[in-house]
Amino acid sequence: MNYFNNVKTLEELRKQYKELLKKYHPDNPNGSTEATKEINVEYEKLFKVLKNRHENRAERTSDTDKKNYDNMKYDFSEDEKLREVLQSIISLQNINIEIVGCWIWVDGETYEHKDKLKALGFRWAREKKKWYFHTEAFRKRSKRKLSMEDIRNYYGSTEVQTEQPKKLKEA
Repeated sequence: MNYFNNVKTLEELRKQYKELLKKYHPDNPNGSTEATKEINVEYEKLFKVLKNRHENRAERTSDTDKKNYDNMKYDFSEDEKLREVLQSIISLQNINIEIVGCWIWVDGETYEHKDKLKALGFRWAREKKKWYFHTEAFRKRSKRKLSMEDIRNYYGSTEVQTEQPKKLKEA
């Protein structure tokens, strides 16, 4: 089954992947483990094709500087790590997950999950009152402080739906 439609760029692929994960994750009523596996296999195939296109284009323009954000965002190992971390936290309850650029931001009722977040490599952003995760390749290089709204506007933002706690039936 083809889950992805008319994907021409890695940004479109990632956006559709996030939407499909929201819909077909095993924790959701319509989701299943099989569907998630199929989505991941199809994602990896499309990722390789789109990455090769990008690398060929980068070689032609001789813009292969690995320190450039636009080139680093196509690194499969970085993308895979972000997906692994996202899969690890998507079932946590009472939290909000937001993907901004190549960073994962988490807020909500995170106190009960702080040990798991720390173990996964999340750090606490005191001013923003949120946990964040990024791979080493995407380390912030400037000392400029940006608000979350500025960061969202610059890199784009996607909220990930997490499993909501089930309400107890009243007798």
